[in-house]
Amino acid sequence: MTEALAVVGIVANIIQLVDFGSRVLKRLEEYQSKLGEIPETKAAIDAGCMQDETKKALLPAVEGCGVKIKSLDDVIVKLLPISGDSWARRGRKALGSLRYDAKVEKITAVVRGYIQTLTYHAAASSTLRRSADRALPRPVPSSTVPFRRDPHFVDREILAKIDCKSQQSASRVALVGLGGVGKSQLAVEYSYRVREKSPATWVFWVHASSIARFEEGYRKIAERAKLPGWDQPDVDILRLVYSWLCDEANGRWVIIIDNADDLGVFSCPLDRYKGSKGDVSSNAAAVLLESLPQSPNGSILITSRSRDVAFRLTGSYADIIRVHPMDQSHALALLRNKLEGSFEQDDAVALVEALDYMPLAITQAAAYISQRAPRATVSRYLQDLGKDDRDRAKLLDIDIGDSRRDGTASNSIIATWQISFKHIRRERPSATRLLSLMSLFDRRGIPESLLSGGYQEDNDASTDFEDDLNTLTSFSLVATDVEGHQFEMHRLVQFSTRKWLQLQGELEGWREKYVTLMDDSYPIGTHENLKACQALFPHAQAAVACRPTNGGALEAWASVLFKAAWYAREMGNYHAAKEMDRSALEAREATLGGKHPSTLTSVNNLGLVLERQGKYEEAEAMHRRALEGYEKVLGPEHPSTLTIANNLGSVLERQGKYEEAEAMLRRAIETKEKVLGPEHPSTLASANNLGSVLERQGKYEEAEVMYRWALETSEKVLGPEHPSTLASANNLGSVLERQGKYEEAEAMHRRALEGCENVLGPEHPSTLTSTNNLGSVLESQGKYEEAEAMHRQVLETREKVLGPEHPDTLASANNLGSVLERQGKSGEAEKMNRRAL
Repeated sequence: MTEALAVVGIVANIIQLVDFGSRVLKRLEEYQSKLGEIPETKAAIDAGCMQDETKKALLPAVEGCGVKIKSLDDVIVKLLPISGDSWARRGRKALGSLRYDAKVEKITAVVRGYIQTLTYHAAASSTLRRSADRALPRPVPSSTVPFRRDPHFVDREILAKIDCKSQQSASRVALVGLGGVGKSQLAVEYSYRVREKSPATWVFWVHASSIARFEEGYRKIAERAKLPGWDQPDVDILRLVYSWLCDEANGRWVIIIDNADDLGVFSCPLDRYKGSKGDVSSNAAAVLLESLPQSPNGSILITSRSRDVAFRLTGSYADIIRVHPMDQSHALALLRNKLEGSFEQDDAVALVEALDYMPLAITQAAAYISQRAPRATVSRYLQDLGKDDRDRAKLLDIDIGDSRRDGTASNSIIATWQISFKHIRRERPSATRLLSLMSLFDRRGIPESLLSGGYQEDNDASTDFEDDLNTLTSFSLVATDVEGHQFEMHRLVQFSTRKWLQLQGELEGWREKYVTLMDDSYPIGTHENLKACQALFPHAQAAVACRPTNGGALEAWASVLFKAAWYAREMGNYHAAKEMDRSALEAREATLGGKHPSTLTSVNNLGLVLERQGKYEEAEAMHRRALEGYEKVLGPEHPSTLTIANNLGSVLERQGKYEEAEAMLRRAIETKEKVLGPEHPSTLASANNLGSVLERQGKYEEAEVMYRWALETSEKVLGPEHPSTLASANNLGSVLERQGKYEEAEAMHRRALEGCENVLGPEHPSTLTSTNNLGSVLESQGKYEEAEAMHRQVLETREKVLGPEHPDTLASANNLGSVLERQGKSGEAEKMNRRAL
C-alpha cells in the first residue's frame, strides 16, 4: 500500500524536489556564481497523466535526488554567512569553503542531472497545455537519413551480417574499413531496408565527425520526434534525446552513427567543448560516449575507419564487421550499374583491378567517363590511369559531386585517405613514418624484418613497432598475413601516401631511406642466396621507381638494381634484368665514372643479358668494353678480367666465330687454373664454354672429355643439383647424341631436365633447353610422338618467355618442323620451317 501511495504522488514529489533543488541551487549561486543559471523547471511542470511503469522507474531517481539535495544544503548551511555572523566568523567560513569546492561541484553535477531527467519526464507526461484534452498527436515513426537510396547499390552480403548481429537486444554493430570502401553506402541501404521491413521503427542518422555535428544529429531526432522543449536555447539536447531513446514506451529505433573515426570526439569532456560557447554542461564529467543509449528497444550501427574506435563504441570485436574492397564480380557489377552504354569486358576487368576494387574509385571513374562521353571511355580511362604518376594523380584526385555522400566529405579517393594520414600524424607520428616507408615497398609480402628498424628517428624514444603497426591496421591501411610476419597494402593506398609525402616535401628523403635499406638487405647473387633473392625481388623491383638524386643514395640504388638483375637473369626474366642492369650502369657511370671496376661489372652483366636475349652484336660490344677496361684497371690475370674473357668467348661462339672464341676460352681456362685452381666454379664455367665451342666445330671427343671433367668436378664442388652441374649434364648429353650414344644421351638429358624443373622451374630458359635437347635425342631414336610433344611444349613456352623472334624460339620451330617431317606431316612441317627461316 505504501508503494502505491508513493506512485500516485510521484508527480507532486517531482515538483517538490525540483522546487527544493532550485532553491538550494539558488543559494549555491550566492556561494559560487560560476555554476551558471538554475533551470526553471517548475513553471514547465503541470499536473498530467503518467504511465505507472514510468512512475515506478522514476522512484529511485526521486529518492537519489532528495539525498543529494539534502547533502548539498547541509554543506551550504554550514558555509554561507548569516546576518548575525561577525566579520571574523565570515572570514573563517570563506576560507573553510575552499576545502569543499570539489565536493560541492560533484554534488551539484549530480543534482543537475537528476533535475534534468525529472524535468523531462514530468514535461513528457504533460500536454504542456492548460487542458489535457488539447494534447498533440504522437508523431509517426520516420527516418532522418539525409541521403536518397542508391538504385545502383550492389549487395555484398554484408547487410545480412548486420541484420544478424542487430537481432540482439541493445545491439551495437560497427562497419570498419578504408575510406571509400562503401561503409556509409551500406548503412544507407540498411536504413531503407529497416524501414521497409518495419515501418513502425524510427531510423536516425547522426554524423560523428565532430561534437557539433553529433549534437546536430540529436537535435534533428528531437525535432522529428517532437520532444518537449527541443527548440529551447538552453535545453541539454543530448540528455533530452538520450532519455527519450531509453524510454521503451517510445517504440523501436535504429541509430546510424556515421564517420565515427576520431575517439577524441567521444571522449572529450563536454564541459570543455561547451565552455567555448559560454555554456556549461549539466554534467561536467560527461562525455559524448555516454549519450549513446543501451536500451533494449533500440540498436546502433556505426561506420568507422578505425577498428580501435569501433571497439570502444561497441565493446566487442565480435560486433565489428570488416568491410573490404569488393571482389571482381561485385566491382564489375557496380561499374556496369553506374555506366551507360557498352564497354569491353577485358577493359572493365583491368580497370576495376587497377582501382583496387574500391567502390568510391569505381564510382568516380564511372562518373568521369559518363560526364565526358563519348570521348571518354573505359579503355581510355584505363590508359590514362596507366601513365605516369602525374596523370594518375590527376584522375584519382578529381572530385565529381555525389548527392548520396556527406556534403563535407571529398569524393576524391586520394583526398579521402589523406584525412586518415593527417589524423594518424597528429595522434601517432611514428606510425606515419612507418606508413611512409611501407608505401615504397612492393604492396605484397612486406617483411617485418626490414621494417622494425628502418623508420625510427634517433630522437624518438616513444617509437614502438607493434603500437605503430596496430594503428595502421586499425585504419585498414595495412593488412597482415596469416602468420602476422608479412604485410600488404592496397596499391592505391601506397600511391596516395606517396603523393601526400610529395606534397609535404618528404618523398625524396623516404626514397633515400628505402634504397639504402634495400641495399643493406638484398643479398649478393649466388645459388645459395637464391631463395632470399626471390623473396626480396619484388621490393627491389619497386626500388626502380625510387631513383634518388643524392650521390650516396644513388650508389646504393645502383647496387640494389645490380644485385636484383642477377636474380632476374638467372630466372630467365631477361626484360627486367636488362632494364635493371642498364639503369645500374647509368647510375654508376654518373657517380663512379666509366672506368671504375663496379661500372665495368655492370657493363659485363648488361652484356650477359643481351646475349641471353639473342642480341649478340650488342653483347659482344659490351663484353669487349668491359674486358678492355678490366685489363687496364685490374690487369690481364685478375679473376674479374678472366670472367669477362670467358663471357666474350661465349658470345663469339653464338655468332659462329668459333676460332676466336676457342682461343679466348683456352686463354681464360689456362689462366684460371693457374690463378684460381682447376676446381674453382669460374674455371668450370670456362671448361663448359670451351666444350661447347669444340662441339660446334665437330671436335666431339675433345668436347666430351671437357664436359665429363666439368660435370664430375661440379658434382664434387657444387653438388648434383647446382645449376652449373645441371648445365654440364645437359652439355654432355648433347655431345653424346652427336656421337650416336643415344641411350646415354637420353639418360643424361632426363637427369638434367628433372633437376632444372625442381631447382629452376618448368619455364626457366635452362629447363626449356634441357627439354629441347631431350626432344632431339628422342627424335634421333625414332620416338617421334614423344619428341613432337617435347618440341611443341618448348616452342609454346619460349614464345611466351623469350618472345617469337628470339633465336632459341626460332630454333624450336625448326626442331618441331624436323620431327613433323619425319612423321610425314609435310604441310605443318613446311609451315614451321618457313617460320624458322
